[in-house]
Amino acid sequence: MSISEEYRDNNSDEPNNTESPIVTNSQVTDEQLINWIKSRRSIGNLSIPAPTESQIKAAIDCAVTAPDHKKLQPWRFIVTQGNARHELGRAFLAAAEAQAAQTGETLSEKSRQQTYNMPLRAPVIITVVTQMQAHKKVPPFEQVLSVGAAVQNLILALKAQGFSTVWRTGLLCNEPAVKAYFDVDADDYVTAFVYTGSSPCDMPTRKPIDIEPLTRFEQ
Repeated sequence: MSISEEYRDNNSDEPNNTESPIVTNSQVTDEQLINWIKSRRSIGNLSIPAPTESQIKAAIDCAVTAPDHKKLQPWRFIVTQGNARHELGRAFLAAAEAQAAQTGETLSEKSRQQTYNMPLRAPVIITVVTQMQAHKKVPPFEQVLSVGAAVQNLILALKAQGFSTVWRTGLLCNEPAVKAYFDVDADDYVTAFVYTGSSPCDMPTRKPIDIEPLTRFEQ
């Protein structure tokens, strides 16, 4: 089994900005791979260098291997970077203003600026949205779960190339202004804003999670 050079080099968080594929000839054990997956963390402080277009495509190529009943491909990926982040910020602000108006509130100037600046917290945002299909054997909830699995694959593939990520959603993600920005139909969902880039922070250690009360074996 193979993973990227990024893991082989002492599991470094420094990005590998070469154009090489994710998979290399570096051989790892099953235990090493499991520990590598368990080392994933959500990192909110993200900056350049960011993944290149080919690296993003490589990650999406992994995302679409998620379990997909009847191969409906119920996902779409929108990559926002550069000046387009400001356009997304305006969509967030429009959504927040509409949300506030429903309760008769007015956003403060500080709240307006914070909302507008949300997409600037990373150099690249990969938005994952549903595009669900009517199918008698694949109910909507299965398709939403499939999209979630695609997001996890995407995050792990970005990690394999040396990049940090955080999966964000929030109260604004499925407001009409945001859905309209991404051309998402009323019956579909924005499921993830995957913020990605490089992080100067040390990777935090995860506290062990006791899986015993979460697991049941039957035989």
